[in-house]
Amino acid sequence: MSFSIGAAGPRMGPGGALERFGGRDEMHPFDIQVVLRLLAFVRPYWRYMVAALLLMLVASLLTLATPYLVKIAIDQNIAQRDVPGLTRTALLIAATFGGIYLTAAGQRWLLSWVGLRVLATLRRDLFRHLQNLPLGYHDTHIVGVTISRVINDVGVINDLLSQGVVTLIGDSVVLVGIVIAMISMSPKLALLSFSVLPLMIAATLLFTGRAQRAFRQTRSGIAAVVGDFAENLSGMRVIQAFAQEGATFEHFDTLNRVNRDAHISAMTLSFVFLPAVEFLSMLATAVVLWFGGAFVIRAELSLGVVVAFLAYVTRFFDPIQELSQLYTTVQAAMAGGERVIEVLDTPAEVSDRPVAREMPRIVGRIELDRVSFAYRGEMEVLHDVSLRIEPGQTVALVGPTGAGKTSIANLIARFYDVTAGAVRIDGINVRDVRQRSLRGQMGLVPQDPFLFSGTIAENIAFGRPDASPAEIEAAARLARCHDFIAGLPGGYQTEILEGGVNLSLGQRQLLCIARAALADPRILILDEATASVDTITEAYIQDAIDRLLEGRTAIVIAHRLSTIRNADLICVVQDGRIVEQGRHEELLARGGLYRELYEKQFLGVASAESATSRDD
Repeated sequence: MSFSIGAAGPRMGPGGALERFGGRDEMHPFDIQVVLRLLAFVRPYWRYMVAALLLMLVASLLTLATPYLVKIAIDQNIAQRDVPGLTRTALLIAATFGGIYLTAAGQRWLLSWVGLRVLATLRRDLFRHLQNLPLGYHDTHIVGVTISRVINDVGVINDLLSQGVVTLIGDSVVLVGIVIAMISMSPKLALLSFSVLPLMIAATLLFTGRAQRAFRQTRSGIAAVVGDFAENLSGMRVIQAFAQEGATFEHFDTLNRVNRDAHISAMTLSFVFLPAVEFLSMLATAVVLWFGGAFVIRAELSLGVVVAFLAYVTRFFDPIQELSQLYTTVQAAMAGGERVIEVLDTPAEVSDRPVAREMPRIVGRIELDRVSFAYRGEMEVLHDVSLRIEPGQTVALVGPTGAGKTSIANLIARFYDVTAGAVRIDGINVRDVRQRSLRGQMGLVPQDPFLFSGTIAENIAFGRPDASPAEIEAAARLARCHDFIAGLPGGYQTEILEGGVNLSLGQRQLLCIARAALADPRILILDEATASVDTITEAYIQDAIDRLLEGRTAIVIAHRLSTIRNADLICVVQDGRIVEQGRHEELLARGGLYRELYEKQFLGVASAESATSRDD
């Protein structure tokens, strides 16, 4: 079932999903700039590519020489009953075939060697660039589509870079050489043999014209399948909770069928074109056999020339087939290359300035000086915010959902850059220092605790991979998670499954606190770290957080106001502005937004519990 919202709104169904995950299938001409950008990845291995090209040329020349040697064997050795000469020619032909085997094997090995390195380099550069892109990019791009760029699109690009260029040159040499050899032996028979070329040209033009769109659709189709698959796996809990397995399966199956049909369409073109080339090759062979045989009967040509022509005609259409298949490779690589280059050319909106310096050891003084901020240049979410946090202070940010609390924390960590104003740490503008040196002295405990696949010890030591087992255990004790770790069968070497599904939410959060503690950050950001746990677990986590906060500057984004009563400063954020500041008792006494939030959260709950008690 498909529906649309507005003239240009999002579209559901297979067409909308292809646009959402894979982008529109627009037709673009062959872009030499894309090819040159991609060939730059081959440049470090140019010596190997030259060696492969030389081997290809030698193999091509030996391939051209073989039919001519057969002609010599027939017309000179066999016709003249020259047994020693026939022996020499036969040995020469055998050596030629041996040379073809060795040069072809060497060329394929070199191309595979280069191809695997180009493949790894492309994926490495993509991954590095994706790491450097700001959170804003990852917030707006589907994970599955990004994976498709790194895996599938890079794969088809590699086919072009590692083999396409050498194949193009080698096949071109063979074609030109065959034409010259055939014309030199018999211009008349050569022209008769080439009579099928207009049909070949027409078939090739028809094929290539349709192949461009077909292969572009296959690239979008596979991106849509991977994107939808990754999204559904991530949301499996929600899918099962709402009993939508059937609907999501139908949607995925539709995308899968669209992708299947796109590939079938592309393959159909190849399966129609390649037999057509075979047919034209047989037709050309029949022409040579008919007219060549007649010329031999009339003594206008020797039998050896006709046999050589038959071999050349057979080989003449092989490079044409390869070149037509190369065109499909080019089309697939162009479709993937455009998208890969689009990712590589995506500017890192948050980047180190050329003159950026290392951040000195942080004391912990934070200042927001008339800061305004808008995501991706859209409507502002923070307006003229000023805030000063002293070293060692714990500052809580509270307020309604969407007020701008997380945006303030993101700017302090420089996950985004301010639109106006400045964020300073110890009097230094965060834009004047290298991001790595800044964030290396910060710690983050997120609302949704994220653990990597690996052991518990490796996860705790994520920020300090060189930490000793004693230091890891000390951090775990501080975070109050040593006891439950020690009770696991594997202890600190217990393997964490993907997403940490073999641990409870509270246990995962305690491990995140231990991870932050081991990194020993000077500034700590806690993003609603207790928002998703029960009250008993909250008490454990809050105790671990209190230990972690000692001696550190902390920004605490709080949903449960009970967790920030003892904060040194509470900032109430509303509509992108800090509307109130003070300690818990001061803000309650003012009777403003904080008191309203407090009463809704605590007094409202108490009233509900009282009413429930009376009903009982």
